[in-house]
Amino acid sequence: MSIKERLTEDMKQAMKDKEAGKLRLSVIRMVRASIKNVEIDRKKELGDEEVLDVLAKEVKMRRDSLEEFKKGNRPDLVAGLEQEIGILMGYLPQQLSDEEVRALVAEAVAQTGAAGPKDMGKVMSALMPKVKGRADGKTVNAMVKDALNK
Repeated sequence: MSIKERLTEDMKQAMKDKEAGKLRLSVIRMVRASIKNVEIDRKKELGDEEVLDVLAKEVKMRRDSLEEFKKGNRPDLVAGLEQEIGILMGYLPQQLSDEEVRALVAEAVAQTGAAGPKDMGKVMSALMPKVKGRADGKTVNAMVKDALNK
């Protein structure tokens, strides 16, 4: 079953659950609308890989908003966004642990022969295809900076 089909089935289930599925239903509808907009822009139907990109973008947007709401002392909005992120994470592949990301960073640094911070672009371009959708870009970026500054 493709991710789009799974989203449709989960949306139907959330509708059947009535009150219990309100947040889930709204998040799924929002994501499906984003997917549809990308399909319209590209004038083609998206495959699973492209749908994962849209899902990752949605999670990233919510994480960015989460930080701003925390700074603004809005615990009510923070709680809602955390729930939305939790729902979206269920559609993304299993996330890599920090140790796994560090191992991939070390491997990419060795592979590219990076000597310092000026080689960050080389390392990131070698590393991102391996962690795409499975790790947060900010976290990966911070770990690469750490590894190159040592």
